[in-house]
Amino acid sequence: MSSPDKLVYMANQIATFFRSQPGTDQATRVAAHIKDFWEPRMRLQLFRIVDGTEKVGIEIDPYVRRAAEQLREMA
Repeated sequence: MSSPDKLVYMANQIATFFRSQPGTDQATRVAAHIKDFWEPRMRLQLFRIVDGTEKVGIEIDPYVRRAAEQLREMA
């Protein structure tokens, strides 16, 4: 698994956890977790992956995509 794939894998794991939690703000919780615990360079790489400028071999969870959008709005 490549480094970008590992990053998406980790983000997808976060999304899977929050998907199991009650409420309707799962993407916001994913964004908060990534903001709180990921280094800025990891977030920038996630943005490139979501934009399609950096390729990955695994699918990005929809909550991760929404979280990336929210993180951009916070910046």
